[in-house]
Amino acid sequence: MIHGLFQLLLFQAAGELVSRFLVPFIPGPVIGLVLLLAFLLARGAVPRNIDAVGSGILQHLGLLFVPASVGVLMFWPLLRANAGAVIAALVVSVVATIAVTALTLRLLARDNPEDERAP
Repeated sequence: MIHGLFQLLLFQAAGELVSRFLVPFIPGPVIGLVLLLAFLLARGAVPRNIDAVGSGILQHLGLLFVPASVGVLMFWPLLRANAGAVIAALVVSVVATIAVTALTLRLLARDNPEDERAP
């Protein structure tokens, strides 16, 4: 299990280095995840030690939401005072996400006239 954790941290460290020196506008953990995905795709399977670490982390994933919940409760008066702005930001971001996803899907799934067959 230590070996799997070391591998995951190695990918995150590699992502941090790439982010720091080559692509500063993309967060290091995101680059590390892409590098890990490329490694797993090249390998064709998830190594047992990485699977064990990932399963262990997923079992306790709910604990990661505790600090966010505490933050919401701690800043509740501030959130309540700015509820309109928070709701507007959430609505705009959800609509923007849906629009970008739809446009991306439309771009990737362009109609090919050869694929359409008459019934």
